[in-house]
Amino acid sequence: MIFTVLGLVKPTWYFNLQPWIDHQYFPFPETLGVPLDDRYESEDARRRDGAWQIFHSGYIAPAREIHQQVDGDSWRSATVPVADEYRFLVKYYHPAWSIFVYGMRVLAGYGIAQEWRAWRKARKTMTRQPNFTPWRYETYQQFQSQLVATQPYVSIVIPTLNRYEYLRDVLRDLGRQTYRHFEVIVVDQSRPYQSEFYADWPLQLRVWHQPERALWRARNEAIRQAQGDYVLLYDDDSRIEPDWIEQHLKALDFFQADISSGVSLSQVGDKIPAHYSYFRWSDQLDTGNAMIRREVFQRIGLFDRQFEGQRMGDGEFGLRAYLAGFRNVSNPMARRIHLKVAGGGLREMGSWDAWRPKSWLDPRPVPSVLYLIRKYFGDRTARVYLISTAPQAILPYRWKGRVKFLPLVLPLVVFFIPVLFWQALRSWRLASRKLIQGQMIEKLT
Repeated sequence: MIFTVLGLVKPTWYFNLQPWIDHQYFPFPETLGVPLDDRYESEDARRRDGAWQIFHSGYIAPAREIHQQVDGDSWRSATVPVADEYRFLVKYYHPAWSIFVYGMRVLAGYGIAQEWRAWRKARKTMTRQPNFTPWRYETYQQFQSQLVATQPYVSIVIPTLNRYEYLRDVLRDLGRQTYRHFEVIVVDQSRPYQSEFYADWPLQLRVWHQPERALWRARNEAIRQAQGDYVLLYDDDSRIEPDWIEQHLKALDFFQADISSGVSLSQVGDKIPAHYSYFRWSDQLDTGNAMIRREVFQRIGLFDRQFEGQRMGDGEFGLRAYLAGFRNVSNPMARRIHLKVAGGGLREMGSWDAWRPKSWLDPRPVPSVLYLIRKYFGDRTARVYLISTAPQAILPYRWKGRVKFLPLVLPLVVFFIPVLFWQALRSWRLASRKLIQGQMIEKLT
């Protein structure tokens, strides 16, 4: 990884792992004229910091530019001074993270005095600079996409559960799209099932009722039945602009990408990240708004049904696609408003997110999350994840990601430690069962 402290502050980040094709995710800053920060002690740390800036500003290298193996490995093999690790941390992350990393490194056996000196030195020489200047793609607006011009067939996949009121707006929005060469596949798991709802829509609409409430089964079956060269995954509680499909195709063409991950502007929960406003490499896959070339499914398979009824099935697929070398671009032009309604959908079956189940007695985090982390990152990283994210689990969902509210709940964390430990232990055991059973990934033929 580009800085080792990222293993503590972003333990499950895709880019901590190396794919078999290492596109220029972290290009050398000299090649793009990015000035280096001379407050670092080592030249290597200065170059890594420059590469970090380039990545987070949204620079996406052309598909033909792929690292040589020695270049791809250099970010992961060399080490930088400990003080430079803390400088990086102080520069880009909330001050609380440097204290957390200091404590974790001391517990891991690093010298208390050495770590203290490095931490103090970093605090004196660095100030926090969390924002990045977006990379400008001047030609995107005028770009005439040959992919759009050839009119490939697109299959839009929508699983739904007890959300007819919101699904009506979803289908209306699709009926207003500027791009017309598409089909809509709806897998309806509602009870009672209202077949009459689907009559007289001016769409190429295919619908079937799936009695079992199984989200990943629904998506997998719809992808099998899809006739398009491109699969566009969508949710039943969303609103989109008329050029939504067109913008997905255009971005795939412009960046020669395999996946266009549209941004989701949530009305509840986390605040909208600043990077949702510009193109960048995507470090997630949201099945509520993502266009994927059919070849991706043919190469790596469908969604893992070990996530059935739980969370992060899309995160696992995105990580699997990244490791296979597919290019996934975060696309701000293909945005959706995610209503995150309280009823229906996956929330009716389980939880609001990884750490917020419906019942306080349920395992935390959701066992499928630990299954994913342990499978790809290992047990040590899973333990770091538990320690670093558990305190935020006390926050209500509407305050999720709001650091300013953490001081209000930290006293409660101490009180709830026995409960959280018990819940995490249950989750760990259930994840172990999943790991023993193995993945449930079917091939697309």
